[in-house]
Amino acid sequence: MAVPFRKVSKTRKRMRRSHNALTSNTTTTCKNCGAVIRPHRVCASCGYYKGKEVIKKSVEA
Repeated sequence: MAVPFRKVSKTRKRMRRSHNALTSNTTTTCKNCGAVIRPHRVCASCGYYKGKEVIKKSVEA
């Protein structure tokens, strides 16, 4: 069975794993109601996408 001849240093190991970091989701604001949403998705609070009503939402107040 093959065994590494030299120990992999901490620096080399961390450089190899440097691209594995997690990134947070991008968010935008809805142009109709101002709610925070993910881009390219229908707003869950008002039902609008790109200025057009996609889902009918009833207003309860």
